[in-house]
Amino acid sequence: MSCGSRGSGVAVVVVAALLAGACSAAPPERVGEGRTPAAAEAGGTASATPSASAPAGQPKTLVEGLAVPWAIAFLPGGDALVTERDSARLLRVTQQGEVTPLGTIEGVSPAGEGGLMGVAVSPDHASDHYVFVYFTADEDNRVVRYRLDGDRLSAATTILSGIPKGTIHNGGRLAFGPDDQLYATTGEIGDRQLAQDRDSLAGKILRVNVDGKPSAGNPFDGSPVWSYGHRNVQGLAWDERKRLFATEFGANTHDEINLIEKGANYGWPEVEGVGGDDRFVDPVLTWPTAEASPSGLAYAGGSLWAGALRGARLWQVPVAADGSVGSPVARLRDEYGRLRAVATAPDGSVWVGTSNQDGRGSPADTDDRILVLPVG
Repeated sequence: MSCGSRGSGVAVVVVAALLAGACSAAPPERVGEGRTPAAAEAGGTASATPSASAPAGQPKTLVEGLAVPWAIAFLPGGDALVTERDSARLLRVTQQGEVTPLGTIEGVSPAGEGGLMGVAVSPDHASDHYVFVYFTADEDNRVVRYRLDGDRLSAATTILSGIPKGTIHNGGRLAFGPDDQLYATTGEIGDRQLAQDRDSLAGKILRVNVDGKPSAGNPFDGSPVWSYGHRNVQGLAWDERKRLFATEFGANTHDEINLIEKGANYGWPEVEGVGGDDRFVDPVLTWPTAEASPSGLAYAGGSLWAGALRGARLWQVPVAADGSVGSPVARLRDEYGRLRAVATAPDGSVWVGTSNQDGRGSPADTDDRILVLPVG
């Protein structure tokens, strides 16, 4: 598990030389996007088996002029829902790049790393019309369910509240799994020990059904907690074998991708990177923090695709049949700045949102953007 100060375990370096990290200096009010101000730039690891093939084509810009697009989720007809973190707007974006604001989500209180973050579309959207958003309110982080009929949002219902909020390590990803359950990621808001407290919703991956109740089969009775010991998870993706992978912000040394197991403890704040401690599950891949700050995650074409904020690149990570990963390959390095939102479209392409207007980047006149990357 990635973290700040710790007592044990430094990851073995296999891919440390894979690229020097490009990064923008963070202003004081938004230090490090989930890491401490004194973050070191040490090496990372990756197991090596499968190799990555090149994308089938070059990315194209689909949309320009957005403000911190945080998450992307697709409706059954192929249009996407896109959240803007600081404006609290929910947008519909067509495959042709037409943008329709669906409304400003009521109750969002943007500050630090908080605001309107995750979005997910019900697997039964054709019949129930449900969409879900994760946002920071005045008192907490929460998940709210809406009905979406055409371009009209209605019937706002808070299904999960009381998730601790903070200006840092605020989590925020929503995604439905192949089991049709809703997963939500939370950060430990800078209070490290919350990650190990199973009675707290901070520093966890949560699993609930569409009314917010803990899903049947969760590992801890009456609890939405699916896994714990996390610092700040911001990406979730399942491969074709229904294995769940998650990106996680480190602190001083290593960022991570973890293979998530039911009820498992990922070690924060006791371990950063590969600790070799039987109490905790080690990551399947780590990077030096300067090369990543991994946020959104998608799976397409046999690889995971992780957006890197500080690293300003899109990492392609091939996945083998046994769940091991090969050496990551940097795509779009230093071409579009900070990359956050990543999602697989119905046609198999990967949509990527930039995050250059978030107070840490150096925005171009056209930022923020959504890019479409064809994947072979």
